[in-house]
Amino acid sequence: MKTLISNGKIISMDPDYPQVFTGDIAVENKKILSVGNIPSDFHPDKIINAENSIVLPGLINAHTHLSMVLLRSYADDMDLQKWLNEKIWPIEEKMTPDQIYNSSLLGAAELIKSGVTAFADMYFFQHKTCEAVRQSGIRARIGASFFGNEKDVAEKLPYFQELYDTWNGKADGRIHIDAAPHSAYTLTTGALKMAVDFAKKNNTRIHTHVSESRKETEDNYKQYGISPVEYMENTGVFDLPAYAAHCVQLNNKDLEIIKKHHVFPVHNPTSNLKLGNGIAPVPQMMEAGIITALGTDGASSNNNLNMFEEIHLAAIIHKGNTGDPTSVSAYQSLKMATLNGAEALGIDSVCGSLTPGKEADIILVDTEKIHLQPLYDPVSAIAYGSQASDVHLVMCAGEILMEKGRLKTINEEEIMKIVKTDSKKLTGS
Repeated sequence: MKTLISNGKIISMDPDYPQVFTGDIAVENKKILSVGNIPSDFHPDKIINAENSIVLPGLINAHTHLSMVLLRSYADDMDLQKWLNEKIWPIEEKMTPDQIYNSSLLGAAELIKSGVTAFADMYFFQHKTCEAVRQSGIRARIGASFFGNEKDVAEKLPYFQELYDTWNGKADGRIHIDAAPHSAYTLTTGALKMAVDFAKKNNTRIHTHVSESRKETEDNYKQYGISPVEYMENTGVFDLPAYAAHCVQLNNKDLEIIKKHHVFPVHNPTSNLKLGNGIAPVPQMMEAGIITALGTDGASSNNNLNMFEEIHLAAIIHKGNTGDPTSVSAYQSLKMATLNGAEALGIDSVCGSLTPGKEADIILVDTEKIHLQPLYDPVSAIAYGSQASDVHLVMCAGEILMEKGRLKTINEEEIMKIVKTDSKKLTGS
């Protein structure tokens, strides 16, 4: 299958191209054949007119809990520990595999409709999320979620190994399994080291939460005498490629450790603000040369999976926090949601920029909207003005997942109906 995306305003995120230019993109099967000028002998089977569109790489949500869409608006306006201990963890104990599958499909639909083509997940009943990912056509890194003490982890290791053996590299290479030790405060030291051993054995990346709240950081100092970042370093978590959600409560030594081990912080501005946990020191990370990605967190602490909102917040809150209007530019925030996210997830050779030879993860944003006219700077328009609903076409690995705003791989009306029923069964309301 040959597809021509014609005459779009292209933001390739490839440093070898201008930031914005008008041109064409040729796609053959899964891959981008050319960007800008198209070979004269390229004869497309399908032509997509992008004259009134901004053409971007698919967005990458580098930290979420996909099937938490089932708990959207279930518990709000609470501090993190109370929210987890009194509301979230008790209701999660009641969730069934089928509910995880259904809510994963709903979450995948939401991601696709908002221009996301890849995400990193950390939850449970991971087989069901993998099934939903395979059906949806999106790509994902699914976390084997480690919690508890050594006994708890030992009981789960056969399941995690079977998950890895069954799904890693499957769905035409769109699914990969990572070790996902939840956090320093939910694992004993021995259990955390068991997660590291699993990652080493299977050559996976590590996906974890680090220094999300003041309480977490203060408790870590009380228990171990060091910060969560230092603790993670000491237990070997950062000996492997790691991406760490939040990284809000960091000191200078923490930043040095993160840079030393090439850890990828994942900024979650909406969730961090909503839970009152603060603002991650992204400008300092950038100044230090630390590659920072972007994520939504789960829809129970956000309350959506809208990466356009995260791009927008990442580009404005640091200006207000620092008093510097040049802090975290529109382009830098967009890079966090594309190429930086791909690097964090270890898939930058596959996606993250519109580069010939990479797989065709491409989205089109409709510029013929009142809130985007007149259009002077497409990069600024994406960061400061665009909405998720402006996305009208999504392609992942060369397959069109949404066209003219309609999903092709998921029946959105049916899955919404099913999840509504699941929510009533789960909560009894």
